[in-house]
Amino acid sequence: MTDRELDAAGVTDPALRRAYTRCRRLNARHGKTYFLATRLLPVARRPAVHALYGFARWADDIVDTLDGTTTTAERARRLTLLQHELELGLTAGHSAEPVVHALADTALRYDIDHRHFTDFMAAMRADLDITGYATYADLRTYTHGSAEVIGLQMLPVLGTVVPREEAAPHAAALGVAFQLTNFLRDVGEDLDRGRVYLPADLLAAHGVDRRLLRWSRDTGRPDRRITAALREFEQLTRALYREAAPGLAMLDPVSRPCIRTAFVLYGGILDAVAADGYRSVQRRAVVPGHRRAVVALDGLVRVGAARLRHRTDGERAVPLPDPAADSTSPWRRIA
Repeated sequence: MTDRELDAAGVTDPALRRAYTRCRRLNARHGKTYFLATRLLPVARRPAVHALYGFARWADDIVDTLDGTTTTAERARRLTLLQHELELGLTAGHSAEPVVHALADTALRYDIDHRHFTDFMAAMRADLDITGYATYADLRTYTHGSAEVIGLQMLPVLGTVVPREEAAPHAAALGVAFQLTNFLRDVGEDLDRGRVYLPADLLAAHGVDRRLLRWSRDTGRPDRRITAALREFEQLTRALYREAAPGLAMLDPVSRPCIRTAFVLYGGILDAVAADGYRSVQRRAVVPGHRRAVVALDGLVRVGAARLRHRTDGERAVPLPDPAADSTSPWRRIA
């Protein structure tokens, strides 16, 4: 976390500043696409986003470690400890655990419904035991806690120009769209964790089962049936992006460039999977660097225009990020 961001957010306590900084590092390490988009938010709002995503990444790390030495029982124990810390932290507004400390502070500052965190932790616990979903409806029950609530947590931070409940369904849809995009991109990696997030009935409709996916992963060979199934899942995901799209205009104008950039970059992952021949069982598709740079620069232009037009939440206008002034800036790495 940069001092400028923390100062703008009014975070003065040294321990709390360290807590937010840790969250920023977690978000930067694990969430490159969204971390990049977050740079387009007003500086005062960035710490809250890092707290929300940093906590989510930390919980996800507990569940998804591939080190081969951590048992399911140990993961469950760690998740239980985290949930206990979370409940205490949300009640007290602070915690001795840095990531929870930042999250609790963010929840208090932005009056975020605690149920969103409870539902998220329930989804993380499901990942300890559930390795597949029979239907798309079953998958959507899971993604309520793992993705929809992330979008709902974000809304108070982003701000809206309509009643929050009007924007909420679109924010929830975008959260799921992002996660289904990751599922499509990471089929092989999830398979290595023993999980298949693509619904079994969708796969079966194309003659695909877990054994065929495992064969394709192990041999590196594609199969037209798998390609057809992944293509159908892509279309389901694109439908969610269409459902989410009207919500962009409902956001606070200074927040729109951030979410629009994430919207375009994640949609670009779908394009990359398709361009790679739906080979995500064998490898992860990557959005070309020049494409990320074009989207990021477009976002910067939109930020400049929005900040010239609006003065929100009592924030003064701030200069655009200077890529040359920050050696850690993602704007340098994407070029």
